[in-house]
Amino acid sequence: MSTDTDDSRENEGSTKIDVRVPQQLVEQIDAEYKRRGYTSRSEAIRDALRAWVDPPVRLSEEVLDDLQTSREQRENGETHSLDEVADKYGVDIDE
Repeated sequence: MSTDTDDSRENEGSTKIDVRVPQQLVEQIDAEYKRRGYTSRSEAIRDALRAWVDPPVRLSEEVLDDLQTSREQRENGETHSLDEVADKYGVDIDE
């Protein structure tokens, strides 16, 4: 049974496919898609399929660790603004 709406703009150039999904997964999708800003289950699943075909860039563990360190330094007041660093080293950043 399809829950898709018959929005003709959305269906142009689209192919309907039937997929069997475990009920528990359907319940998770239904509980989640609106919270994530999707207007329908189909819209959320299409977006997930796009991400599967063309995965978003994933950051390495090293980069994630560096970002965490940077966040901690900022929270501890251990960072300096560009202006402060430029003044300290006599660099003119207005060029």
